[in-house]
Amino acid sequence: MKFATPEYLYLLLFVPLAIVIYYYACYRRKRRLKRYGNPELTARLVPAYSTMRSSVLFWTSLIAVALVIVALARPRYGKGKTTVTTKGVEMVVALDISNSMLADDIYPNRLEKAKRLIKRLAEQLKGNKMALVVFAGDAYVQLPITDDFISIEMFLESISTNLVSTQGTDIGAAINMASRCFTPNENIGKAIVLITDGENHEGGAEEAALKASENGHKVFILGIGTAKGGRIPTGGGNFLRDRDGQVVVTKLNEEMAMNIAKAGNGLYLQVDNTNDAQKILSDQLDKMNKEEMTTEMYTGYEELFLYPITLAIILLFMDLIIVAVADSRNRKEK
Repeated sequence: MKFATPEYLYLLLFVPLAIVIYYYACYRRKRRLKRYGNPELTARLVPAYSTMRSSVLFWTSLIAVALVIVALARPRYGKGKTTVTTKGVEMVVALDISNSMLADDIYPNRLEKAKRLIKRLAEQLKGNKMALVVFAGDAYVQLPITDDFISIEMFLESISTNLVSTQGTDIGAAINMASRCFTPNENIGKAIVLITDGENHEGGAEEAALKASENGHKVFILGIGTAKGGRIPTGGGNFLRDRDGQVVVTKLNEEMAMNIAKAGNGLYLQVDNTNDAQKILSDQLDKMNKEEMTTEMYTGYEELFLYPITLAIILLFMDLIIVAVADSRNRKEK
């Protein structure tokens, strides 16, 4: 089973928060009741109050909301598998997520621009294989090499500067990590697409790019940012400042990026507010050695969102019945 719009599933993160808030509210309520004496006696004196009914209403409502969220994500399963043969290359995208990628010299900021570019590349290069690596002071594999572009889009949504705690821009580590993501197939073209502003460069990047090139991996550098530079927001309308209290302006290090691309037998491209870099990169990847890749695909999908929606409606209807019965009893007792 897959989801057509998996980004809605992130809303489920609010479910544990709702549970914590509910139990905290219950705890506060019990403490208030104790001020008036024995809680059991107080409950008898206030027949309209029922902890059991309150708990049932909370859980049924919460489950109903969770089911609606699942329905919004459009669960579906494939019908009628078929094998599709395409020709493509292997590409590992290494994305810089250091704090300088939050600079505002590229709209809406460098990181968001880079994520949008990767998403467009993924849509355009279906039939190829892609992996995702994120890096700052360290490098990590965010998604192993795959042809599942729905997963790629989902993982892209979760990328932020908080994923790597060690700050810096260790491009050498990113290239080395990216090189390990490829399959053993030596006949297919392999490209490392590294998106960075080059700030706080740790060194060793050219050596890593040269080694990657010797192993048959082309290294493309997409420099994101401007020579003029931009400020790094820290929240509340404030910007990152240095020890002297001056606003830090982070600038694209083009010379470094060009040298790395040259060492990696690739190409340097500057990412600006146009789509030129994406077009040129696509053309370059299209020229690389392609090999046939077989992928199992579904000929159609059956939508399943009606099932969670129906269950949610039933639960909410149960809530209405519980409230109506409780109100009826209260009126009779009065």
